[in-house]
Amino acid sequence: MDSAFDLTGRVAVVTGGNGGIGLGMAAGLARAGASVMLAARDARKSEAALATLRDTGAPHAAVEVDVLSRASIDRMFAATVERWGRLDILITNAGTNIRKPPEQYSLEEWTEVLDVNLRGTFACAQAAYPHLCRGGGGKIITIGSMTSIFGASFAAPYSASKGGTVQLTKALASAWAKDNIQVNSVLPGWIDTDLTKRARLEVSGLEERVKARTPQGRWGTPEDLAGVAVFLASRASDFITGTAIPVDGGYSAQA
Repeated sequence: MDSAFDLTGRVAVVTGGNGGIGLGMAAGLARAGASVMLAARDARKSEAALATLRDTGAPHAAVEVDVLSRASIDRMFAATVERWGRLDILITNAGTNIRKPPEQYSLEEWTEVLDVNLRGTFACAQAAYPHLCRGGGGKIITIGSMTSIFGASFAAPYSASKGGTVQLTKALASAWAKDNIQVNSVLPGWIDTDLTKRARLEVSGLEERVKARTPQGRWGTPEDLAGVAVFLASRASDFITGTAIPVDGGYSAQA
């Protein structure tokens, strides 16, 4: 591997890392040599996810976290630093969605989605900041969405949270560049995960519309996110910060 992409000796935390996009990114980091902490709520699911990382040969572990609790977030980072002595990379992947027409959301549902997706991202990044500074800098990768670019009639709070995530990414990138911390966002297209399987059941015709608009003619897989995660976590991206990179098979390139 080109040394610019080598993550040997680096330590990463991936929230929501026990499945879907988070696990795809975590596996990419592990294959590049990083020690990876999978942080999620479901301990049983995390144990199963760890099994998929064993063949990478990289150190890996799991910890429970609730991204709505600052105490839980602090324990997540403390466990990581206690185990491996440092923190270099944070991927804020934990997220949720509720799909329905905008006039049907309760304010409680709106708040739930915004809290997990946007408040949780900020809380994790803020708690990671002193750990990254102690190591001389690091990388934060947030997870936006195609709905950061386009509207989705069935996902108003999700769209708002992901648009906010991109703007938060730019603000953090500007604020923390002085600390040698690069902050970038990944905008996944339509990726085949448990969450989007449910979307295809809930939104009529979604499967066909996505394939028709995507030049590569397919849905993405979690493994399609591994490369961009390694790039943004590595020295190869040291002069890239405040960006939002679509990984969507060309979906956003179409009119």
